Amino acid sequence: MQHKELTEKIIGCAMTVHNTLGNGFQEVIYQRALAIELSKAGLAYSRELDMIIYYDGIEIGTRRVDFFVESTIMVELKAITSLEEVHLAQAMNYLEAYKMEIGLLINFGSKSLQFKRVHNNKLLGRF
Repeated sequence: MQHKELTEKIIGCAMTVHNTLGNGFQEVIYQRALAIELSKAGLAYSRELDMIIYYDGIEIGTRRVDFFVESTIMVELKAITSLEEVHLAQAMNYLEAYKMEIGLLINFGSKSLQFKRVHNNKLLGRF
């Protein structure tokens, strides 16, 4: 699996945050804590980076993604009771819009940390 080592490091950082804080906080709290853990792990990241969304080559808006790690992995955070298919679809749409190959959807809101690796099927296998 491509990017396995990097996604495992990011998930490890998220597990540390969840083990320390538990569930029940707002997403921004987990975002700030994850930024600290990513830095401690020596991972380069951009936080809340505005990305332009295009439709048919025309700019139609922007979306702010929670993290881009090592300019390779998009990380979208949630703090909800349980991940649903709509959240997975949203993360997949972001990957396609940003032309990224892989991302992580991480949920801090449940009793146990939830995470999903998300792949952009339009780019998979091109590299």
